[in-house]
Amino acid sequence: MAPPAPRRSIPKDRFSAVFSSLKTQTYHDPASRGPGSHTIRTIAWNPTGHLIATGSADRTLRIWNPEKPQVKNSTELRGHTGAIERVAWNPVKEAELASVSSDGTCKFWDVRSKTCIETVQLGGEGLTISWSTDGSAVLVGRKVSGRAIILKPAQQDDTLIPISVATYSALSPLPQATQTNQTLFAPSTPPSIILLTTGTGSVVIANYSNLTPLHTLYAHTSSCSTLALSPSGRYLATGGSDALITLWDTTDWVCRRTLGAMVGSVRSVGFSWDGGYVVGGSDEGNGLEIAHVETGEYVCKVETSAPATCVAWHPTRYWLAYSGDATGLKIVGAAGGAL
Repeated sequence: MAPPAPRRSIPKDRFSAVFSSLKTQTYHDPASRGPGSHTIRTIAWNPTGHLIATGSADRTLRIWNPEKPQVKNSTELRGHTGAIERVAWNPVKEAELASVSSDGTCKFWDVRSKTCIETVQLGGEGLTISWSTDGSAVLVGRKVSGRAIILKPAQQDDTLIPISVATYSALSPLPQATQTNQTLFAPSTPPSIILLTTGTGSVVIANYSNLTPLHTLYAHTSSCSTLALSPSGRYLATGGSDALITLWDTTDWVCRRTLGAMVGSVRSVGFSWDGGYVVGGSDEGNGLEIAHVETGEYVCKVETSAPATCVAWHPTRYWLAYSGDATGLKIVGAAGGAL
């Protein structure tokens, strides 16, 4: 598939006018049978932006074509027997997806053939997943069966499980001393650095091979739940239950800006394709506030009818996907506009 045509970044003073002109497309899943029956817990774009995956509490795992919103043009991947907690695409293979579930498995999928390539048993309910930038490794975190997602450290199964993608096999488990909410590989080949968000509010930068801490960022006053690197790798964004997003300069690991427009706990965070803008998702309040990274100024608000827990920017366009009300996935920009 040919690479997308180069796009130009939108300057801060024009962003609101241009982004506000975009139209939002809704992707209705027939699995939704009323409020709360089809809560989307995770969304992720594939590397090219031609597909987007959603995983839901009712164990529905679906792949959408953003330009064809009808469900007949989507693909449902069946096999999990519990809620889909998190999905992640192979960064170097546009049709390979991994999913973790409360059924205690991590499944690898070929979305072209709609088949499960392999199932890895986790020994507990799956909670988090991240894929190394070279595609060679996956790191999965698990939680105690029957427990809520965010727990006190004494109740949390803080074990991380590395998976070799070459053999689709789990390696030796790596127990953690504190609650781990999300993981993220730093760009490298082979993978060498992993970032971990913790229940104490910090972000631990660790050696991937043995999770030995190399540096700690004291990012939040309470649990740190999510993080994302800008496409250039210059900034790290973190979100916590203190309703703050913090932006860290990765050249010296200094916090450059703190964004405080969120109403409740920040559950997801993401950068636009050019790294110029950042947005967070929360399970409280209505609306998504988009901020300019270099100044910390809020430049645009996406009105939502319900809290939007999951957010994900398109990898090459100013399209913004989010989960929210019972109607399903929504993508700002996919229904038309100036971008």
